This record gives sequence, structure tokens and C-alpha cells, in this order.
Amino acid sequence: MTAVLAVADRSYVSGARRETEAIARRIGLGDDDVGRAGLVATELATNLARHGGGGDLLVQPLATPTVSGLEITAIDRGPGIADIGQSLRDGVSTFGSAGTGLGAIRRQSDEFDIYSTADRGTATLARLWPRRKLPPREAATVGVVTVAKPEEQVCGDSYGVTISGMLVTAMVADGLGHGVAAHDAAEEARRLFHRGIQSSPIAAIRAIHAGLRPTRGGAVAVLTLDLAASRVAFCGLGNIAGLAASGGSVRRFVSMNGIAGHTAERLQEFIYPCDGPGLVVVLHSDGLSANWSLDRYPGLAGRHPGLIAAVLYRDLGRGRDDATVLVIKRAE
Repeated sequence: MTAVLAVADRSYVSGARRETEAIARRIGLGDDDVGRAGLVATELATNLARHGGGGDLLVQPLATPTVSGLEITAIDRGPGIADIGQSLRDGVSTFGSAGTGLGAIRRQSDEFDIYSTADRGTATLARLWPRRKLPPREAATVGVVTVAKPEEQVCGDSYGVTISGMLVTAMVADGLGHGVAAHDAAEEARRLFHRGIQSSPIAAIRAIHAGLRPTRGGAVAVLTLDLAASRVAFCGLGNIAGLAASGGSVRRFVSMNGIAGHTAERLQEFIYPCDGPGLVVVLHSDGLSANWSLDRYPGLAGRHPGLIAAVLYRDLGRGRDDATVLVIKRAE
């Protein structure tokens, strides 16, 4: 689950740093990497307070089959950055002796990206890996934000991703309602998804539907992205939304009515071509508005998928439900 650390003003900066360092320690990062995480969190939170009019830090573990890292993303709705290149230069300080602003963040990060638009805000992503060693490169890169409903301790959404060669299989589940019962249903969907690779998305949905009968149930969608064939196979049950954008075309996915674990009058798998440059695949729960278009975000499709997920969460999150957005891109 993504931790959302509010930064309303500079008095919140030290708390955001401490919480980020605590998360870094919990996932097993060493002292040097915890220190890097604290510096990055300090600089990002300070930027939010001084330049963004306040905002949020999104902090979450990054799990791979071999190593765990940390992702820290700052999102605001401030005036934006007029000249990102200038802001990245050394000497453009945001917090005096604590560092040199975006330049310090970029140097301390193992992966870094930024997206800013005038009068709509800025999003800055930093990923840190143990001892600055990135995990092995795969055919696709993935970004996700998954946030619990305000005041809930657990998230009623879940997700899963597997990458095998040129095949990417992904799932998003939204347990009915929110709270512990929704969390349990969504986590069971995730467990069933990871229990074994199914032959197709529709086969996976059938297995998850059968397995969720003892639970509250929920909405579930599964897709397989074949990067070699440039196509997406998709099957959804309930209100999980998604799309594939590439080569100037956008294809929105169709989910069937029903509640996984309870009612599924009809299941259908759809095939969507996604050839052409700039491939972006998005899945999200109904904690985000479905009324959006990538055309509203010039240049965003070219950014890191974690940054895309954060911007969509910032602008489309309803703020009254669990919210998950998962983004997949072909590795560059």
C-alpha cells in the first residue's frame, strides 16, 4: 500500500522525513540508503511547502523477485516549474544546507523523473535501490499507486503483476466497499492471481470468481500484454477501467457487469491491438474518475510509469474511496 504523507507547510517536513526513513528501515534498507531516503524526502517535502502550495509525498516499497527498493513521489497542484532544466542545476537550493533542491534529489536517486505543467502542478519521482544497484532490466516497466480510503487502516484494493520475457500479466481488484472485509477480498484475489499463471485473462477471472465466493467479492480485471505481438488481451468483471494508448490511438477496455465471487452472468475476453510508438497501458479502480484522457497531459505518456500513476491519482482520485492506478510501459 502507498503511504500518503501530507505536507501542508514547512512544519510537516521533519515528520515526512521520519516516516519515510521508518518505511525504508522496515523494508530492510541499510543505514546509507535510509539516509538517502531521508534527504530525498526532506528536499521533496520542502519543495511542496515552499513552491507547490503544499501537497503529498507518496511513499511505497518496490518489490522485485531479487531485491526491495523504495519509491518516493511528490505531487502538488501548484504553479508548476517554468524551467525544469534550470531547477535541476546545482546551486538552486530549496532548503539551505540540506541540499541543492532537485539537483540533490536527482543525484541521490537511482531512478528520477519529473513532470510539471503551468498552473496544474508538479510531480517528482525518486526510486532508491539498495547500495545503488538497480534490479535486472525487464521488457516492461511498471508504476502503481494504491491508497486506502481516508481514515481506513487497510486498502480495499489490490494488484498483481508478473513479467515473463515479453509477456506482462496484470490484475487490479477492488473489494466491495472498503475496510477489512474489502481488503480481505482484494487480497484473496491477488493471492489467486499469483497462485499460478492462467492460460488467458478470462481463465484467470473464472478462477478468481470461483475463489472469492467465501468473501465479500468485488471487481476484478486481468490483462496480458504481449509486447512481441503488440496486443492486449483483457477480461474484466465489474468497474475496473483501463486503456491502451500507442501510436496516437487509444483503446478503452470493456468490462462485463457483475461482482467477482457472486454474480457473473457473462464473461468475455477482448483483444486490443497496441502497435506503434509510445505504448502506455493503464488499469484503475473506481477510486479514480473514469472520465479522463491522456490528451490533457502533454508529454506525460513519455514519462516514467510511476510518475504517470501519481499524476493520474493526484488529478482523478475521488478522495472518498480506496484508489489504485497501475501503469505499464515498454522498457526504453
